[in-house]
Amino acid sequence: MHGMEIVLSYRHRAVTASEVTLIRQLIAEHPTSSRRELSRKLCQAWNWVQANGAPRDMVCRGLMLQLHREGHIELPPVRYVRNNPLAKRVQPTKIDVDDAPLHTSFAGIGPLEVRQVRRTPDEPLFNSLMQQHHYLGYTQPVGEHLKYMVFANGRPVACMAWSSAPRHLGERDRFIGWSPKARLKNIHLLAYNTRFLILPWVVVPHLASHLLGRIARRLSADWQRLYGHPIHYLETFVDPQLFRGTCYRAANWILLGLTTGRGKDATSSKPNRPIKQILGYPLVQDFRQRLARLDAE
Repeated sequence: MHGMEIVLSYRHRAVTASEVTLIRQLIAEHPTSSRRELSRKLCQAWNWVQANGAPRDMVCRGLMLQLHREGHIELPPVRYVRNNPLAKRVQPTKIDVDDAPLHTSFAGIGPLEVRQVRRTPDEPLFNSLMQQHHYLGYTQPVGEHLKYMVFANGRPVACMAWSSAPRHLGERDRFIGWSPKARLKNIHLLAYNTRFLILPWVVVPHLASHLLGRIARRLSADWQRLYGHPIHYLETFVDPQLFRGTCYRAANWILLGLTTGRGKDATSSKPNRPIKQILGYPLVQDFRQRLARLDAE
């Protein structure tokens, strides 16, 4: 049973002693391959792919690096160091827009155009507006994410960003009622509203709750198009020190409770960040059954 012994666990992938032997063989059989090529070959050998069919290349590279650092395998020397945009985090280029006051009734704003701008020519404008006008600024998300811009008569009036959901969230996990195993398997079917910005010169009653409802109706189909799977449940955090979260409640989001204020890397039980309200919004009626499933979706 020696081959079944767990040598390392990385991002929920347990690596056994026999798999380490297989990785060593792979490295020996391809002496001229770079680390990147070896990780692609390992993804192939393990059939390790994302929901959209692309190899889980970045996670695999991280796993191999961890095995290398702990002395289980010997990777070839690094060939070249790529520019890591996340390490530099260059601020988005400032793009000026028409900031004349737009104070009107909801009926008076006219038809609204909602665009998903991730991987489109409008993405730099989205990044610029978030950086300039959102109190948290702009950070480039890692992993699956979508970005929406809303236009009235061609003028941007709002921006909304969605990302992969946090892996552990006690109040949410109890509300869904899924097992740890189901959560691990189906967490990608949740999306998290990370940023919502109505531009500061736009004052239109009921605009925010209208946009939340409108984007919620199309988000799963947009995610399916880009990432190859649907979304069944939405969530967000609201800092009650700063906001009342009225627009979410007006759009029928459910207040589930409060965060612990500890963050995922906390070393004690004392809060080390603001305690926030957790709000959820199921996109399908049978979300609990779908998220509890352990067979393939």
